[in-house]
Amino acid sequence: MNFKNVVIQAVAAVEPPIRVTSKEIAERLAPTLQRLGIRSGLLEDLSGIAARRHWKAGTQPSDAATMAAEKVLSETAIDRSRIGIIINTSVCRDYLEPSTACIVHGNLGLGEDCLNFDVGNACLAFMNGMDIAARMIERDEVDYALIVDGESSGPITDATIERMLDPSVDEKQFREEFASLTLGSGAAAMLMTRRDLAPDGHRYLGSVSRSATEFNNLCRGQMDRMVTDTKILLGEGLKLAAKTFHAARIALGWVASELDQFILHQVSRVHTESLVKLLGLDPEKVHAIYPEMGNVGPASVPIVLARAIELGKIRTGDRVALLGIGSGLNCSMAEIVW
Repeated sequence: MNFKNVVIQAVAAVEPPIRVTSKEIAERLAPTLQRLGIRSGLLEDLSGIAARRHWKAGTQPSDAATMAAEKVLSETAIDRSRIGIIINTSVCRDYLEPSTACIVHGNLGLGEDCLNFDVGNACLAFMNGMDIAARMIERDEVDYALIVDGESSGPITDATIERMLDPSVDEKQFREEFASLTLGSGAAAMLMTRRDLAPDGHRYLGSVSRSATEFNNLCRGQMDRMVTDTKILLGEGLKLAAKTFHAARIALGWVASELDQFILHQVSRVHTESLVKLLGLDPEKVHAIYPEMGNVGPASVPIVLARAIELGKIRTGDRVALLGIGSGLNCSMAEIVW
């Protein structure tokens, strides 16, 4: 869908304080690695992830999302009573119920007329949240929309390591749960509104989406365990990305060489480099966060966007492409004019 009156007023990211290296994880897994004959540097060498971030013990996904929301609101100084909807998009949640969105809503002291709910779609949810908000803004249903995400990979990392240390774990199970060790933590928030309310805002032009849900069994996760067929997931994900990029060429008029920055959801080095090569993207226009943050799920795209802005890689007038994909499989691509 294309939008005429929607802008992004601000985007913010929060980085957890604890840095956990792949070397540290390998050291904890040493008995299993030695027993299975797997070299200790495999995790970093294969994924390109040197480290990821964890929150301090006791930090809930809602706490992380609240921190990011407070940061983005402090940058805009809008009246909170004008926020018409808050959408939480994180894979990680405090509880099955109530929604994490309503906890963040309460933490922020938002109005009783402000809609609040969670959207779940694996690593694609933040971009889905942007589209839901944009539709409501375009129809003048709300003045401001707040999209938030708080991911906490510490619990699943610890649970996976503990499980992997069981002497009964074989090489097949290790491969199936390997991707769990690439997950990282982080938080992000974005404030969207109408052009007339933020004339200096960054235009959100629209997005396209494609699905290949026949592959919904390639990655299935719970809060303490994720099982992934990484090889087939990568291959089918790339095929779907190519179809979606073709759709974006038609719907958004994309020509890769004319776009100024590519904001990619990042899983690993192999995933990122394969996507760049497949779509013919200029690697100089891709800001990589996976080496130090790992796979931050749906928070990845807004975190990359926020970091690229902070580093001055995105300038006024730039055409910025957002490329997201989530297990399921679903893929979305969108454009912002900065």
